[in-house]
Amino acid sequence: MTAYTELMQFQRETEALGQIAGRLGWDQETMMPDGATPQRAEEHGAMANILHARRIDPRVGDWLAAAKPADDVAKANLRHIKRDFERTAKVPAALAAELAKTTSLAHRVWAQARADEDVAAFLPMLQKVVDLRREEAAAVAGNTDTYDALLDDYEPGATGESLSTMFAALRPRLVALRAAILDRPAPQALSGAFDEAAQLAISEKLALAFGYNVDHGRIDKAVHPFSSGSGLDVRITTRTNAADPFNCFYSTIHEVGHAAYEQGIDEAHLLTPLGRGVSMGVHESQSRIYENQLGRSRAFTGWLYGQMRDQFGDFGIAGEDAFFATVNRVSDGFIRTEADEVQYNLHVLLRFDLERALMSGDLAVNDLEAAWNDRFAADFGYAVDRPSNGVLQDVHWSEGLFGYFPTYTLGNVYAGCLHVALREAVPELDGDLARGDTSKATGWLRENLQQFGGLRTPVETIAHATGTSPDEEPLLDYLEDKFGGIYGL
Repeated sequence: MTAYTELMQFQRETEALGQIAGRLGWDQETMMPDGATPQRAEEHGAMANILHARRIDPRVGDWLAAAKPADDVAKANLRHIKRDFERTAKVPAALAAELAKTTSLAHRVWAQARADEDVAAFLPMLQKVVDLRREEAAAVAGNTDTYDALLDDYEPGATGESLSTMFAALRPRLVALRAAILDRPAPQALSGAFDEAAQLAISEKLALAFGYNVDHGRIDKAVHPFSSGSGLDVRITTRTNAADPFNCFYSTIHEVGHAAYEQGIDEAHLLTPLGRGVSMGVHESQSRIYENQLGRSRAFTGWLYGQMRDQFGDFGIAGEDAFFATVNRVSDGFIRTEADEVQYNLHVLLRFDLERALMSGDLAVNDLEAAWNDRFAADFGYAVDRPSNGVLQDVHWSEGLFGYFPTYTLGNVYAGCLHVALREAVPELDGDLARGDTSKATGWLRENLQQFGGLRTPVETIAHATGTSPDEEPLLDYLEDKFGGIYGL
């Protein structure tokens, strides 16, 4: 047996244990009783200890030194394992376990604080999470930037500086487009109440329409929609709002985009480092192109309009063109996950700047709410009305996911590039979407991106699918063309 074969056998067990740890998180979000929180925190800590020990097992270093890759797949597997081995070895096992336990507890504290509109109740726990993540980042970074060390967890190769440059290029045109749109009359908004069971029935149709394989997945409800798992077990959640069925529908499509990426990876990579999405930015490119360029297109919304009329009868929007404008209505709002395409990235840029300041120590945790509210008022022109619409709205910081937020905008940039290539490859796309048929679009994405999993780096993954290096221009051009048409700009 070769060193590479032995290493991969060991790695398959590590990957399987990682999937079990992920299932604990899924259960905590969907089905776990509230009273189980302290025990679940211990379980998370125990799994973190086991995984940490396996990832720094001295045999892994020996196998890496001796392994001779036979092909590109083996080279890519070794690249991922080496990166994980070297990074994990820098983090003390006790710190890894403490992080897992603390974030498990912090999640419940955040959820209760959010429900109670009580920022003060969450801040002490958030301080613990920030302190632990700073400690981890310092251990990993060495002499490099600590925020980059955190960002590398989610988008290998990206840096805070490079993203700042990209975001600086995005901001002026986004701000100008937002201002021009809000100076125009807004399309009609939805009104009335929409039955939850009917929403979930359409949600399931949408999941199937976008290729979600329910034989290897399930759909549940959660406070914050998410996708979990990979390979043969990929689960999604959604949520409902009686006054806003679009929240349910587009949360579902978004999470199906994530799930489709995981389900679309070549089964030959199952339980290997290549058997999951290569980065959160690339992952987000799939969820956003499913949700926006496909799901909010004029063609597909025409089909969705018919589905809604079948379920709800006359719900007050007259015709497919008016419905398309309603779906893509730009309006004031506080919630990132509910934001329209024009304003979404402004929400992300706010979080990116604040969390960099938190990690560097330039912003104290106790000053976070005031900093958030000041920045929001400056960017959006009105004040945050309550914490659940402000600093408490997202789950990410309670879970220690510092460095995650910028990948949302990076995913939008990637999606803009992929959309151009997809349109060129599938000229009949709108006709298919008008029938609720996404198979050619999702098939193109599966063939050109999803099946490869972690074979290439994130930038190489997008370049392979599109033929060009990613940049922000296609996204900005798409937004200006689409919303310029809706608003007569």
